[in-house]
Amino acid sequence: MTKGTTSQGKRHKKSHILCRRCGRRSFHVQKARCSSCGFPSAKLRKYNWAEKALRRRTRGTGRMRYMKSLPQRAKHHFRHGGIPMKKRIAIK
Repeated sequence: MTKGTTSQGKRHKKSHILCRRCGRRSFHVQKARCSSCGFPSAKLRKYNWAEKALRRRTRGTGRMRYMKSLPQRAKHHFRHGGIPMKKRIAIK
């Protein structure tokens, strides 16, 4: 069999489908494992030799709903609710 046009017509089976966890087309149907994130394993697949892959999915690449407010909250010593310290002193 040749490597060109004739063999391209036989490519109609999918070995990988969309992964439920990472959303990439990396979930191997027969192995039932994602080659990108390692789903259904509890821990996320990551290797230190894949430096670029770590950068793509590290902290700061998503919404950071919790982390983006941390510096501001730390500045005010993680107070929440109640009256701010300056106003509290002024009341006394």
